[in-house]
Parts: sequence; structure tokens; C-alpha cells
Amino acid sequence: MNGNGTNLNLRGAMTALVTPFREDGALDLAAFERLAAWQIDSGIDGLVPCGTTGEGATLRPEEHALVIEAAVRVAKGRVPVIAGCGTNDTRTTIAGAERAAKAGADAILVVTPYYNKPNRSGMLAHFAAVAEAVPLPIVVYNVPGRTGQNLTAAWTLALSAIPGIVGVKEAAGNLEQLAAIVADRRKGFAVLTGDDALALPASALGADGVISVVSNEAPGPMAKMMRAAERGEFADARVIHYRLLPLMRANFVESNPVPVKAALARLGRCRETLRAPLGPPDDATRRAIDDALRFAGLLGEPA
Repeated sequence: MNGNGTNLNLRGAMTALVTPFREDGALDLAAFERLAAWQIDSGIDGLVPCGTTGEGATLRPEEHALVIEAAVRVAKGRVPVIAGCGTNDTRTTIAGAERAAKAGADAILVVTPYYNKPNRSGMLAHFAAVAEAVPLPIVVYNVPGRTGQNLTAAWTLALSAIPGIVGVKEAAGNLEQLAAIVADRRKGFAVLTGDDALALPASALGADGVISVVSNEAPGPMAKMMRAAERGEFADARVIHYRLLPLMRANFVESNPVPVKAALARLGRCRETLRAPLGPPDDATRRAIDDALRFAGLLGEPA
């Protein structure tokens, strides 16, 4: 039976880490570890490897394990590691969850099954089977733009009753839906937004934090913004929000993680190498990224 996640602190700014690759397409674990260490040193509250931003769908099983092990090795218990392992097949998802547990992850991020579009009974059974199979807390990941199906507030609250399911990454881009979950959630169930541009308003509604893409590029500012929001210092948080907003937008002018990897390459953090079928960004995207990085003060120019 899955653990209850009592000691798991899901709050603040957690980074949906990219997975760096070498020019030949192999994992660049050295670059990954440097990136993860920079995140923690900058104040980030959690590491989320092997999700959408980490190109988890194209990682081979042995690569999946190596990336999670590297995140755990860098974290050293200072922040939680929430490893992505969801697929559209329950057995494959359980196998990924078992790898994550063996690699030392503190929790797993499990996306709602894509393409299949399960009905209510199938959705509940999928997550119950994963929870029964692995001794790790589960964060449900709702991202209808990727899966083709929105997990409604009612379904999310039903899933929260399954022992071992401890939170949701809500990336539907719908503040009303997020607020409905916050309003009726059980005590201890974490509500995290997966939309950077909604992190501040979601915090105002009572959400616990964000699993962030932009914190790959700006971990310090994003962590600072979320802590200010948690303290109710929204005027200070808004200053950071608007400084990062162009970069939040630029990160999604093409499919994630194409722009964020280009930005990290521009910042000297890793190569922009992507796994097929993703390809390099076009010139307009590169210009948008450069402009946004400059506006945020991340290229050595004042914001």
C-alpha cells in the first residue's frame, strides 16, 4: 500500500526539470546534476524530473532510472524529488513507479492517461492500481492540453480519497476549477498549479505552490515570488510576476520544452538538444526567448 505522504512537504516553487542531452542524444547527467544543484542553491522547494518538461515520454526505462537517481543524489534530502512516471498504460505506469521508488524518489507525478481518455471507473481504477503497487505518495497530473481530457474538480476530489494520493498538479489553465478543488479538498491534500502565469493568482486562492517551467531559467526569482505570496506580500510578488511574465509566455510559443531548452543553452546551463520528434525552435522563438531573458534581467541587463 502506498505511503500517506505525511512527511512530504509539497509547497512553494518546484521545478519541472529539463533533461539535458549531449549532442549525440545521450543523457548529459553532469549537466543535469549542475542544473539541479543550482535550483536547490537558488531556493527551489522541490525537483520534478522526468515529466513533460523533462521529455519523460522519450526516456528509455534505464534512462528514467538514471535521471531520478541523479536528482535524488543532488537533493540529498534537502528538497523532495517528485518523479514523473505516468503513461497511458496502467502496467507501464506501475513499472515506472517501481523504478522511481527504487531510485529513491520521495513521490511520483502520474499524468492522467492520454489518448485512451478513460471513463470515471477506469480513471479511479488506474490510480488505485498505481497506489496499491508502490510505496510512494502520488501527485495526480491534470494537463488536458497534452492528454485530450480534463480531470474535473469532482474527479480530482474523488481521486483524493484513494489512500496514497496526496496532491494534484492542476494544469488546465482554469482558476475556477482550481479554486473548486481548493475549496473542497480534504485536509493535507496539496493543490499545485502547473501554469507559471497562474502561480501568483493560484496562491491568492489558497493553492500550495507551483510545479514550474520558468524556474528552470529563473529559480531564485520564482522561489522568492512564491515565498512572498505565501506571506501575503502580494505587492512584492507582483513585481517578480510581471518581470517573469514575458519569459513564462515565451516558454510556450512552441511545444514545451523546446523554448526553455533554447533559453537554458543561451544561459550556458545545458545544450538545447531535444529528443525526436521534437526539433529545434525557429528564429522567431529564439528572438522571443532572448527578449524575455533580457527583460527578466537574466542576461546581465537590468530589468
